Amino acid sequence: MYPVSLSIFFPCYNEAGNLETLIRETIGAITGLVQQYEILIIDDGSSDKTGAIADGLCAADEHLRVIHHEKNSGYGAALISGFKNVRYDWVFFADGDNQFDIREIELLLKHTTDYDAIIGYRKKRSDPPHRILFATLWKFLVYLVLGFRVRDLDCAFKLIRREFIKKIELTSKGAVISAELLLNLHRAGARFKEVGVTHRPRRFGTQTGGNPFVIFKAFRELLRLYKHYNSAGKK
Repeated sequence: MYPVSLSIFFPCYNEAGNLETLIRETIGAITGLVQQYEILIIDDGSSDKTGAIADGLCAADEHLRVIHHEKNSGYGAALISGFKNVRYDWVFFADGDNQFDIREIELLLKHTTDYDAIIGYRKKRSDPPHRILFATLWKFLVYLVLGFRVRDLDCAFKLIRREFIKKIELTSKGAVISAELLLNLHRAGARFKEVGVTHRPRRFGTQTGGNPFVIFKAFRELLRLYKHYNSAGKK
């Protein structure tokens, strides 16, 4: 058992086909692994049965809580809700699409003594070729704009010491949230460790990362983020 208290949260949008399996696997993986834990489901205005499934799961287990957004507000908004509502000293999050092997959370927990942000990178990404291409170009663009580089910027398998989350302010509502999170943690002095993790094909639901509107919004937010940090650096 690791001597930590752990908050886990999953941002979910229309993940009715994945959610119950994800939560059952998480409970099985985490029970007995840490001293205390909680699991939050962030239902980002889903139009399917995600919200109802989340409510049912939470009613049956005191470790579970659900936060409902009245409307779909974006991936960044879901992460911000998770960070604002966690209770314990360490915070872990992964996407609600169940593409990660949640049992590999232990690979991250092993480093909690020496690091403040333990972030996964996908050893082999199980996504369509066009999404992998977009991700590669996006990572390069973020590096050019913000000057910050990690192996897998948007890998949603991260474990962070909560005291560092309290130090930073996040504003991005879309895909830029990952870059903003890591950049702020870096500037706050967090010690980073990158760990390779398994990535599985999506079984149910539809990916939204390749949506042209989502991509346009991400570029717009990246430009806003650049202007914000550039102006802050000149003060």
